[in-house]
Amino acid sequence: MSEDIQFIRLSVVLQMTSLSKTGLYEAIHTGDFPRQVKINSRSSAWVKSEVLCWIKEKIEARSQEVKS
Repeated sequence: MSEDIQFIRLSVVLQMTSLSKTGLYEAIHTGDFPRQVKINSRSSAWVKSEVLCWIKEKIEARSQEVKS
């Protein structure tokens, strides 16, 4: 595997995105945010690169709004 994959927990995702817990799960439900990965029967995490990609998409969308 050429890139290191890192899992991040809910608290880190919330801090990185500034979303509330409810807002995060609503975005997942509507398909607007990457889904978490089940690590075992009691815990899950997100792939850090997918969260960073979502953040970059939001920044790019903002840039497109400014140009319009």
